Amino acid sequence: MEGLLSTERKVLHITPEMAPFAKQGGLGDVLGSLPKAMLAAGVDARVLMPAFPGVLESAERLGYAISKLPDRVYVALDWRVYSAAVLQVDVDGLVVYILEQPELYNNPKIYPMSLNLETVTPFAFLSMAGLELPGNTGWKPDIIHVHDWFTSILPIALRWHRHYRAMRPDYDVVLTVHNLAYQGVVEQSVLSAWGLTSEAFSMDSMEFYGQANILKGGIIASDAVTTVSPHYSWDIQTTDGGFGLHGLFSSLRGKLTGILNGIDYDVWHPDIDAGLPAKYDTDDMSGKALCRQRLLEHCGWIDDGRPIILFVGRLVQQKGVDILFTAIERMLGESCRAVVIGSGLPQYEDWARELSTLYPENFWCFIGFGEDIAHLAYAGADILLMPSLFEPCGLSQMIAMAYGTIPVVRNTGGLSDSVIDFDSSPDGTGFIFSDYTAEELAQAAYRAMDTFGDKDRWSLVMRNAMTSNFSWAASTAAYISLYDNLRSGNLLT
Repeated sequence: MEGLLSTERKVLHITPEMAPFAKQGGLGDVLGSLPKAMLAAGVDARVLMPAFPGVLESAERLGYAISKLPDRVYVALDWRVYSAAVLQVDVDGLVVYILEQPELYNNPKIYPMSLNLETVTPFAFLSMAGLELPGNTGWKPDIIHVHDWFTSILPIALRWHRHYRAMRPDYDVVLTVHNLAYQGVVEQSVLSAWGLTSEAFSMDSMEFYGQANILKGGIIASDAVTTVSPHYSWDIQTTDGGFGLHGLFSSLRGKLTGILNGIDYDVWHPDIDAGLPAKYDTDDMSGKALCRQRLLEHCGWIDDGRPIILFVGRLVQQKGVDILFTAIERMLGESCRAVVIGSGLPQYEDWARELSTLYPENFWCFIGFGEDIAHLAYAGADILLMPSLFEPCGLSQMIAMAYGTIPVVRNTGGLSDSVIDFDSSPDGTGFIFSDYTAEELAQAAYRAMDTFGDKDRWSLVMRNAMTSNFSWAASTAAYISLYDNLRSGNLLT
């Protein structure tokens, strides 16, 4: 009976990015994995995304067949009707609909630097196209799952749009907040250009300090709201973590759920990773030693026994880069060596380059993101530092654990939900600190390095980390339960 019920669940994910076609951050990774996991669990999950530059080329390069549906999709915005061709791609059984509209989708970086009517129009079109899509495909979802402010315009339209609000009874809508720091705040005039009624702009809808907050509107208009970890769902209800919306989340906590993201072990696992010089697992760790040697060679270093600490991620304040580089500079030399991979704010990129110039035997950086070097670094390093100021979920710590690279993380968001402190529990998988200071980070890193010097304890924490399970199976089950509660009317609000 459960299998029969699963086939009746029809879910459309709407997103600006999805790996491997387009990826600017964690959202692309999630949408590249979660719908496939849902499909494997028996859900008829599909994806709608735009053809930003490189998307169709990636699909062709990867060998996926692309077909064009006979009819275009049309959406009226700002006294103009925009249209797009709808392409369909079969990604190993997952149906992905791609909107081809070169005028709107011409930004290779996907996201605009500033928000106004012109720069948010691509996201408004994407959102409302999701409501027009059944007329093109003949397939109509029961659940529409939107992500961050970029597609929150869909539930907003179902609540306050002059035309689309008539469709509200047809769908249950789930909104996942991946990062509350980005809310989509625009001028009030944008709302009338989208065809929204005056009800959309009030304290009880989208009004936010005199402007319109797209994410706020999506939160109010959706049937359920999820965050990408349980701890983050609590963080955003606090003054420090709520970015001005903490009161709203507290008032709507009955429809708020934290579901921890997973990682794709078909991509990130050392016993099947074709990009490594040697594969390994908990029964035979010799391959990790070879990966470590290759990483040292890549950095131009000779192994002297010191642990290699690693950071992989965006070089922005959210990731704790200011205390990261301060702590690393204090620890370099006799204690450790450091490898940094990422890009972000120019001042942080310059700081990384300066450290590599000052300490060429101890600090190495790659500005950008290279898939090959990232895989080698996760496998070859010993300790991962992740001192985030706030962290909705985080993927680097999960990936590092899969490769036996032990995370040192700050006690926040999804880091709290995924790492257990080894000095506090024999089941520990890493080392945790609380205060956002370079001193606290360094102390936690030294605890990890002290353990690195104890072969038996280090073997235990590595085994604990590598046997942790962050597959999408548990997350998928939680989402399916949420969907079923919505469909049956059992979700408390």
